[in-house]
Amino acid sequence: MMNRVAYFVTCIIDTIFPTIGEAAFDVLKRVGVKLEFPQAQTCCGQPAFNSGFNQEARQVAEHFLDVFAGYEAIVTPSGSCAAMVQHYYPELFRGHRREAEAQQIASRTYELTQYLVDVLGVTDVGASLPRPTRAAIHDACHGYRGLGVAHQPRLLLRNVKNLTLVEMPGHDQCCGFGGLFAIKMSAISGAMLSDKLSAINAAECDFVITGDASCMMHINGGLSRVGSNRRVMHVAEVLAGRAHGL
Repeated sequence: MMNRVAYFVTCIIDTIFPTIGEAAFDVLKRVGVKLEFPQAQTCCGQPAFNSGFNQEARQVAEHFLDVFAGYEAIVTPSGSCAAMVQHYYPELFRGHRREAEAQQIASRTYELTQYLVDVLGVTDVGASLPRPTRAAIHDACHGYRGLGVAHQPRLLLRNVKNLTLVEMPGHDQCCGFGGLFAIKMSAISGAMLSDKLSAINAAECDFVITGDASCMMHINGGLSRVGSNRRVMHVAEVLAGRAHGL
């Protein structure tokens, strides 16, 4: 077990979905991880980076390097933010005086299920649901394509008591959010969301699980607007036994 492990909660979870942050924290504690929560943490810089504002993104990222220096691992319940640090910090700091630091931080940052399965070797966190339930998985783009996170949540979820996983057609198809993409390309984003809603409504499941709160927010908004009773939950909520409405 690593000695110093930091928990990076992310902006959207901290400000909009704090219960997801608490759920992920509880799961990690349950498997014996002694987490530290650096109070000075802020954003990873992804919004500015995706908008092409590299200098501004680097300023935010430098603060991240300062805050998380010295930790053996940094764990976050977001494939999107983990991908930003793992893959784009080395690019953002290429040729910069802190390039080596950025590369080191990138190598020590993990998405929640990636850390549980690939680093700790944990596939059963002792989770259970109150009654037999069927769920499908929406593979969020950054986790799935950027980090290769696909088998990890499935391994963990298959060991949740009373939960049966079903594969949804288009499980790896983007929901259309993409951060600023949903604002700048709203028509395309809406069409992609419509396809995702159709796939969810056609799936033989009670709810959907994903690893990114941004996808969850986007899809749930769409489901609500079309009057669907189905909802998307974050994988941390399910693993913590906090699957609401079940």
